[in-house]
Formats: sequence, C-alpha cells, structure tokens
Amino acid sequence: MAKAGLGRLRWMCRRGMKELDVLLERWLERHGPTATAEALARFEALLQWQDPELVRYLIAGEVHSDPDLAALLQSIRGV
Repeated sequence: MAKAGLGRLRWMCRRGMKELDVLLERWLERHGPTATAEALARFEALLQWQDPELVRYLIAGEVHSDPDLAALLQSIRGV
C-alpha cells in the first residue's frame, strides 16, 4: 500500500479511546509497511467497527469466531 494509503489508515486509527488509538496505531506502524494487501484490507474493515466492539476483542480479550480476524486481533493486542 502506498504511503498515502497508510496515512489514511493511520487517521482511521484515531478513536474515542486512547487505549484503542495506541493499539491500532502501534500495529499499523509495525506491520503496515510490510503487510499484504489482504491483511491491510482486513485491518481497514476492522477500523469500521464501533468502539465497543473493538474494546470487546482488543481490550477485554474476547476471541473472534473468524480465525483470520482472531489472528489479526491477537496481533494487534500483541499476543
């Protein structure tokens, strides 16, 4: 993904909770430049979720039923 695309994703990482901002921005910084187009598309789709749903999976640690999303969520959490 071009730098402009990563910048747009970085902007989308800004949420209503600082904890979510930190987790999402950290993952994008670490993995965004080398992530596959599929992984970035999955991350972008995740950024469309509402904050309570993100909190459920990223802060509370609930495991998502979709294995691909569960792996991404674990990666974002740093697990």
